[in-house]
Amino acid sequence: MESSSQAAVLTPPPTANAPIISAQHLGKIYGSGKLKVEALRDVTFDVQPGEFVAIVGPSGSGKSTLFYILGGLTSATSGSLLIQGKDFSRLSDPQRTSLRRSQIGFVFQRFNLLPTISAQANIELAHEIAATGKPFDQQLLNELTGLLKIEGRLDHRPNELSGGEQQRVAIARALITRPAIVLADEPTGNLDSQNADTVLSMLHASSRELNQTVLMITHNPEAAQIADRILHMRDGQILKIEEGSRRVSRSL
Repeated sequence: MESSSQAAVLTPPPTANAPIISAQHLGKIYGSGKLKVEALRDVTFDVQPGEFVAIVGPSGSGKSTLFYILGGLTSATSGSLLIQGKDFSRLSDPQRTSLRRSQIGFVFQRFNLLPTISAQANIELAHEIAATGKPFDQQLLNELTGLLKIEGRLDHRPNELSGGEQQRVAIARALITRPAIVLADEPTGNLDSQNADTVLSMLHASSRELNQTVLMITHNPEAAQIADRILHMRDGQILKIEEGSRRVSRSL
């Protein structure tokens, strides 16, 4: 697959807004010599503010590697990544950490909740770490936990919550700082269909109503259809891109 034609296909038509995420020819190599693994190869795409993008593909396709690079949790071996116009590779570690904490919300498949504190304390901690200088938004907390139906479970520790409740707490934690970008790694992977629908609806509403950019990794083709665009990955490359049902419904 030639990089020039790939870039033309994967980059959406120009808009009045600059892309909030611009990945250009990203590559990632682990190891060296005979142990070298090329996890990403010439990955190029743009994401517009408020866009919902699903990334799908089999295990080993490079989805998780791309997720960690987009979140500034690891660096690409080659290529460039601009987040809100800032080149991640040119930022110092403190600058990268500050941007990640204040502008990116993470939803991890394994929840990553601190086990020794309550659900509410886990959510509040995200606000403290972001260090935006703004007071904690209790009204937003009430709205999020009400929509996610966990308002009566906030005084419980993670081990006292079901898997679905823990994932919904993780969603609230990711959204409480009103991040510009939400990165969700298999957010419905451990949930039953009812809880999965709740989480997907929440991410959809967050993108639509708060103009947040959402990138979601998923193995579920039905879940991916909620997005504006779907990026299909295999062997570290983006093979094709298609429109999800959300973009189709917008154009009707």
